[in-house]
Amino acid sequence: MLDRLMVKDLALIEKSVVEFGPGLNILTGETGAGKSILLGSIQLALGQKANKDMIRHGSEQALIELSFSLGEEKEAELKELEEDLEIEEGSLIIRRKISEKKSENRVNDLSVTLAKLREISGELLDLHGQHEHHSLLKEGAHLAILDSFMTRRGGRILSEVKEAYENYREKKKKLEAYSLPEEERKRELDFLQFELEELSSANLKPGEEEQLSKDYAVYENRDRLKSLLLRVQEELADRDFHGPVKNLEEAVTFDESLKNVLDTAYELEAVGEDCLRAVEHYLDHSEMDEEKFFLLGERLDTIRSLMMKYGGTEEKALEALSKKEERLRFLTDYEKEKALMEEALARSEEELREKAEKLSLERQKTAKELEERIQQEMQELGFLDTRFTFRFEKKKEISEKGLDEVESYVSLNPGEPLRPLREVGSGGELSRIMLSIKTVLADTDAIPTLIFDEIDTGISGRTAEKVGEKLEKIAKNHQVILITHLPQIAAKADRHFLIEKNVQEGKTKTEIHTLNEEASVKELARLLGGEELTEAALQNARSLKAKAKEKK
Repeated sequence: MLDRLMVKDLALIEKSVVEFGPGLNILTGETGAGKSILLGSIQLALGQKANKDMIRHGSEQALIELSFSLGEEKEAELKELEEDLEIEEGSLIIRRKISEKKSENRVNDLSVTLAKLREISGELLDLHGQHEHHSLLKEGAHLAILDSFMTRRGGRILSEVKEAYENYREKKKKLEAYSLPEEERKRELDFLQFELEELSSANLKPGEEEQLSKDYAVYENRDRLKSLLLRVQEELADRDFHGPVKNLEEAVTFDESLKNVLDTAYELEAVGEDCLRAVEHYLDHSEMDEEKFFLLGERLDTIRSLMMKYGGTEEKALEALSKKEERLRFLTDYEKEKALMEEALARSEEELREKAEKLSLERQKTAKELEERIQQEMQELGFLDTRFTFRFEKKKEISEKGLDEVESYVSLNPGEPLRPLREVGSGGELSRIMLSIKTVLADTDAIPTLIFDEIDTGISGRTAEKVGEKLEKIAKNHQVILITHLPQIAAKADRHFLIEKNVQEGKTKTEIHTLNEEASVKELARLLGGEELTEAALQNARSLKAKAKEKK
C-alpha cells in the first residue's frame, strides 16, 4: 500500500506531503489547481522520463518520494526482481531526484536504473488515465487479464504449460551441446587423450610443489648452508658453558638470592650443549646426494609445467583432470547420448504442444465468460451499446505462456466496428474500461495500489453512482486513489483530499490538504453548486455523505 507521497520543488508545488490510507482515497479540486502535477509526480516515481523544466522556478532540484508498506508475499516478489534490494520491516521508499544535469533514482537507498525502477514500481502501483503509463496498452496485458481470471477459477493448466516449457528448454539446451562436427569431435578426442595421459602420469598431489621447493632450496644452497653451520659449530665450541655454572654454585653458598641466576645458568648450559650437538649431528648426516638433487629438480619442473598449463596450482590442475575425464566420456558416448537426447527433446516438445493446445481451448472457453462479464460492467458504467471481445492468434513458437497472442477489441457506440482497445482515444473511456475489468478481477489482481484519473469524464447521474460503487468494490481488496470532479463519487471517500492553488508573496503554489468531515462536506457542496456554499448545497452534500456511509 502507498502510505505517503512527498513532492518538493516540482512545478507549482513547493512542498506537499500526502498521507494515504487503505480503501478509497479521493482527491478533488478546481480545474487548474494542480491535479495533473500530482499525477505527474507519481508518474516520475514510476520511471517516466524527467524534464528539467519540471523543477520549480528558483530551485536547483525537484524531489519525489513514495513510501510503501509491503506484505510478506510482495516483499518476496520484489527481492526476486532485485536481489540487492534490502527491505526492513516491510517498508520500501522510492525516491526520484531531478536536477539540471541528471536524475537520481533510488529504492531503499539502492541506486537503480530507470528500467529497474519501472519494473519494481510496476509491482506496487498501477496508474490508469494517461496513455504513457497505462497497463492496458502494454504488450501481453490482455493475455495476463485472461489468465488471471482463469487462474482464479482454479485452472492449473497454465502452471502445467510453464513446467512443460521449462522441461523442453532444459532438454533443448542439453541437445545444443551435441552440435560438434565429426572431424572436430575426433580432433578434440585425440587431444583430450594426450592431455589426460600427461596429467594422469604426473600423479599430482596437493601441496607437493611447495614441499619440493623447500627441499630443493636446501640442496641448491648446500655450500652456503654448510659454511654457516661450521661457523656456528666453531663459535659454540669456543663457549665455556660450564664455567658460569661452577662460579655461581660457589656464589650461592654466600648469598642464596642468586639461586634464580644459577637456575638460568643451568638452562643456558643445557641449551648451549644441545644446540652444539644438533649442529654437529646435522653436519655429520648432510652429505650431498647428487642423484636426489637431480630428481628433485626434474619433479619440480614437471609439476610447475603442468601447473602453468592447467591453472596455476596442483588443485586447479587436478580439477582440470576431472573435467577432461568427464569431457572424454561425453565425446566417447557422443552419438549414443545425442540420439537419446533427441528422443527426450521430441517427447518433451510433444508434451508441451499438447498442454499448450489444451491451454488455448481453456482460454477460449474462459474468454467467453469474461467477455460477457466485462461487457456487463461496461454497460453499467455508461457504455450503453458496447461490445467487448478477445481475439486469439497462434504464435509460431511456443513459450512458457503457450501458443496464444491475445488482444482485446471493443466497440463503444452503436454501428461502430470492433477495433483494438489500444486505439481507443479517450483517457476517460480507457479508464472506465479498465475499471470494468478491475471490478471483475478485483479478487485476483496482485498490484496493491490502483490510481484512476479521468474516469468520470462525460458521465453523470446514475452512471456516476455506478462508477462509485465499482470503485468501492475494488477498494475492499486494493488501495484506490482517485481524482474526480463528481460529488456522487467523492462522497464515497474513506479519505478525502483537496488540491488547491494559492498565491503567496507573489508566488503561485499548489497545496494538498486532508479534509475532515466538515471540510469534506463543504468541498462536496462546492462540487454540487459552485463557489457559493448555499444551505441547499450543504444539505445535499450531507445527504450524499450519509447515503455513502449507509451503503458501506
